[in-house]
Amino acid sequence: MKLFFSKHWQALCVAMQFLTQLPIRLRSYPDSRLQALSLLYYPLVGAVIGGVLYALSWLLNEQPIYMQASLVLICWVVLTGGLHLDGLADSADGWMGGLGDPERTLRIMKDPCSGAIGVLALILLLLLKWSALLTLLGTATLLPMLLAPVFARLGAIILLASTPYVRPQGIASSMVATMPRQGIYAMGLLGVLVLAWLGFAWLLVTVIVFWIARSMMLARLKGTTGDTAGALIELIEVALLTVASMGVRTLSP
Repeated sequence: MKLFFSKHWQALCVAMQFLTQLPIRLRSYPDSRLQALSLLYYPLVGAVIGGVLYALSWLLNEQPIYMQASLVLICWVVLTGGLHLDGLADSADGWMGGLGDPERTLRIMKDPCSGAIGVLALILLLLLKWSALLTLLGTATLLPMLLAPVFARLGAIILLASTPYVRPQGIASSMVATMPRQGIYAMGLLGVLVLAWLGFAWLLVTVIVFWIARSMMLARLKGTTGDTAGALIELIEVALLTVASMGVRTLSP
């Protein structure tokens, strides 16, 4: 039992270290099995991120609304290290510059330099996220900000579990073979039920974004990569925030 809890605690630490900039250091580099197990804790890390944002918005409650939205968004980016934003920019560059060719697309996505399309994608997504935050903070409807990081990361691990990984030396290549797929699918089913309970619009927009993004990945790459999984996280987050801010279903924190 002690070994079980020790392994899962280490897996949580691996997930926290990879997905956030929180000062968590492991004694040794995690092996592929521990990295695979850490996927189960991605939604929990999302809850930690959402909790930090929720607490920050509460602390800034007396500040001007534009300042609140800006500081929460900056904290969001800094807390995640821009990891998923980088995946979004790389994916956007690859899709536009790849001209329909899978190998060319992957080659462009691997380039560390961002092109004009990637920068434009970042600007548009951050603008939309900032606008949604501005609306939500203005109405004190903060639950979407808490939950969006959770469901976005749940969507990413379902993508990795259900879609071929096409980059042999990619960031997730060492974990895809041994990832706990049954546990991930069970969490996915639970996520669907929770989203349906929160509001049908929440469930619908998450399913649509996931389905369109995954279909595009399969059509172009015949699978997914770490970059496209990161891009999916950003897209689900901004989609949930946007739906909530448009007043489709108002929830109290």
